[in-house]
Amino acid sequence: MSNLEKPTYKSWKTSIALFQLLIHGVLIFLSLAAIMPFVLLISSALTHESSLLVDGYSFWPRHFSLDNFNYVFRTNRDSVFRAYSITIFITVVGTSISLSISPMLAHALSRKDYNKRRVIGFMVFFIMIFNGGLVAQYTMWTRIFFIRNTIFALIFPNLLMNGFQIMLMRSFFTINIHPSLVEAAKIDGAGEFRIYYQIVVPLSLPIITVIGLMVGLAYWNDWTNGLYYITDVRLFSLQNVLNRILMNARFLAAMSTDATVLVDLPNIGIRMAMGVIGALPILVLYPFFQRFFIKGITLGGVKE
Repeated sequence: MSNLEKPTYKSWKTSIALFQLLIHGVLIFLSLAAIMPFVLLISSALTHESSLLVDGYSFWPRHFSLDNFNYVFRTNRDSVFRAYSITIFITVVGTSISLSISPMLAHALSRKDYNKRRVIGFMVFFIMIFNGGLVAQYTMWTRIFFIRNTIFALIFPNLLMNGFQIMLMRSFFTINIHPSLVEAAKIDGAGEFRIYYQIVVPLSLPIITVIGLMVGLAYWNDWTNGLYYITDVRLFSLQNVLNRILMNARFLAAMSTDATVLVDLPNIGIRMAMGVIGALPILVLYPFFQRFFIKGITLGGVKE
């Protein structure tokens, strides 16, 4: 009997090893599939325009050149750096304000002892599905709140609060913040704000970090608010400036009749360069924020 068990045990270990090897292979393939587009983006941004037109895209620059970046920074240096500062400002301020008010609303909706949570929850869910349309929204923000051509136009519309994110946080609070913790804190004399800041927030760092990353990326990549509400070039965000540079390059290419100018003028490569300029800060900062995803996990449990 023992002689029959050993081959079975060895075959079981071999199957587990093969399965782990397969899983590692799949994960490596998916990782490469996510990384290679960025490699292609950077390589194309560092390739001369004529090489892109003749040879196409490659994962290594065939004709190394910084002309694409020179075009962006040489002709639009002041506007690009000003747009960077504006984008950083609205990302930091908008994300901070959003993480200050959205979890509060989500926590209130998760509390079963709050008698208005159903009504407010229905309103949040309703705006996830329906909205008044762009015309009504533009009229409200420009004629009632007067945010046109102000920095507030890049912070408030569409980005400050999101119904999906609130419902996501509400579900997390409902599952992970046990009512016994709140009741115990109330017995000890804690008020609602103290319960929120000293109990709810420390236990909710994973979901708050995820939502913060989502909101921050939305602010960083937003260009619609600048398109709708901003006409002052001094208030353009990075995405609006890059879009304007691309439109200018296309206009020059369309109006030029000199073939030499068309070859020297970046068009395809400038798109790649602007993609690198817009995405590089996020790619650099993301590994430093990733560690917060594994922090704040609830330890221990509630005994009844």
